[in-house]
Amino acid sequence: MADYDTKKLIELGAQVVDRARRAGADVAEAAVSEGTHLSVKVRMGEPELVEEAGSKSLGLRVMRGQQVAVTYTSDLTEAGLARFIEDALELAKLSQPDTFAGPPAPSLLSKLSEHKDLDLFDPAIDQIDAARALDMAKRAEHAALRSDKRLTNSEGATLSRQSGASALVTSGGFCGSVRGTYASIAVHPVADDQDGKKRSGYHYSARRHIADLETPEAVGLEAAKRTLDKLGPRKLDSQEVPVIFDPDSGRSILGLLASCVNGGAIWRKASYLAEREGKLVASPLVTVIDDPLIPRGPGSRAFDGEGLLARRNVVVDRGVLKTFILDTYSAKKLGKASTGNASRGSGGGVGASSTNFILQPGEQTPAELLENTERALYVTDMMGFGFNAVTGDFSRGASGFWIERGQKVFPVSEVTISLNLDEMLKRIDAIANDQDLRTSVCTPTFRISSMTLAGK
Repeated sequence: MADYDTKKLIELGAQVVDRARRAGADVAEAAVSEGTHLSVKVRMGEPELVEEAGSKSLGLRVMRGQQVAVTYTSDLTEAGLARFIEDALELAKLSQPDTFAGPPAPSLLSKLSEHKDLDLFDPAIDQIDAARALDMAKRAEHAALRSDKRLTNSEGATLSRQSGASALVTSGGFCGSVRGTYASIAVHPVADDQDGKKRSGYHYSARRHIADLETPEAVGLEAAKRTLDKLGPRKLDSQEVPVIFDPDSGRSILGLLASCVNGGAIWRKASYLAEREGKLVASPLVTVIDDPLIPRGPGSRAFDGEGLLARRNVVVDRGVLKTFILDTYSAKKLGKASTGNASRGSGGGVGASSTNFILQPGEQTPAELLENTERALYVTDMMGFGFNAVTGDFSRGASGFWIERGQKVFPVSEVTISLNLDEMLKRIDAIANDQDLRTSVCTPTFRISSMTLAGK
């Protein structure tokens, strides 16, 4: 099991910050991280991949006046650190001054006593060695393939687990650390369809704690069901039709909204929402929360990438856009205050980012939502990437099921769905209660009253 000493990470960060300041930096911020990763893959019961790695790195952001430089190293020897700090300051001298550059005010920085324990670390995940990981992947694939004779092949089953720790130290007076784990298991069976065609499907489970992960057998059986449900797909005529998105496909739609409320996109005028704060941007049924304080959440954190205390932000409230997602820099560009959404990469760079970005659930079950739908396309998968954030125009390939009188009557493939994202969000007329926080962008099943479907 990895033994992460966050105290030593903080000490290293403090040492680098102090040395950078003494070498001439007005501002210095060090992000130190270390971690381990294991990934395995089996196919048709045989191992195809075993990959395990460890890493330790240091990212540094320095400012001389309003000149900024960001650097990164994995060479933590004395000579390596000396050269690293020297290079950072030299890069700062060469950079163009930016009047909006600067750290948050020291008075805004959070304190260790304010940081909540969000239960993000599970030591049991580090105890999954390669042999156990391969066994879990084999069990998942075997459960899928043995469930139906039409499942004759597999694209494989994978299990990945990662753990790590990081620390942030700034010359403004902040220091903080966090430990986290994450594990996932996925299966991709292949079934024989009519005329010798093959259909593939998948299912996966992902959680921060191993006890919250679905069993390998459950993942395999669900992957088998989803694959078999795709057999015998039909094409549809072009038409205007209601569209239902399941949680996996709906996540893609909500992710587009997250990118459009990002402060970086807003100040660059690269989002159709740039002038829409305080205005109606979605159906009154739509409330979207960015919440970094969910225990065991995939995007949870006690403090942001600049040391500000993490906080829950209501981004859209009953259809009205309440706030953008801002770090200190984008907030300054827009004449606003940070929303505690700074994210710092391993390389030391800082930008605004969502945490747990969640469409709030409704009260009805997915089955009830279907029962109340006369006809619709139920989307489970989307292909390609057709989205223009400046205009909001959206168009993607899709597959799923045709709904008649509340029932899935046949699978559908080779269609394209399109509509402007602004209209998509405003036409949401039903939201179910089946949200599943496997990833940091999360939606329950929801229905859009009408979209353009291009078929045969």
